[in-house]
Amino acid sequence: MIVYRLSKGRYRNDLSGKGAELAGGRWNSKGVAMLYTSESIALCTVEIAVHTPLGIVPNDYYLVSLEVPDELPILELPLKDLPRDWKLFPHPNSTQEIGDSFVFDAKFLTLKVPSATVQGNHNFLLNPRHHDFRKVEIVDAVPFAFDQRLFVK
Repeated sequence: MIVYRLSKGRYRNDLSGKGAELAGGRWNSKGVAMLYTSESIALCTVEIAVHTPLGIVPNDYYLVSLEVPDELPILELPLKDLPRDWKLFPHPNSTQEIGDSFVFDAKFLTLKVPSATVQGNHNFLLNPRHHDFRKVEIVDAVPFAFDQRLFVK
């Protein structure tokens, strides 16, 4: 399976999940490393856009394509199993607890979750602590230019 992430140039080869560990996110608490990826380039773009102030066009980004071995099972969280507040902004603790448990249980390398930004799309969260994480490979990393219209005030 190929998944995608948009990353600042200097971090394009960093798959440690350190950025999410430092900042926390919808699916992880601060202090818990996790690598956020998306099923499509378009979803990656939207995920960056919703976290960038209007009027600022992100620069020095790379589109990183990752290969996750198909033979490894994926834990999927269907909508019906999510807490009612899962899509709220700012994100709730309930989703962080789910993601933190996924990381610490380390039964699966990948957690498939619905996107809070684009209905019907999915993000794939990778657990850097999982014993098969070393099998995840960067297959491409190319400069990425955002369309300025996404960031117009």
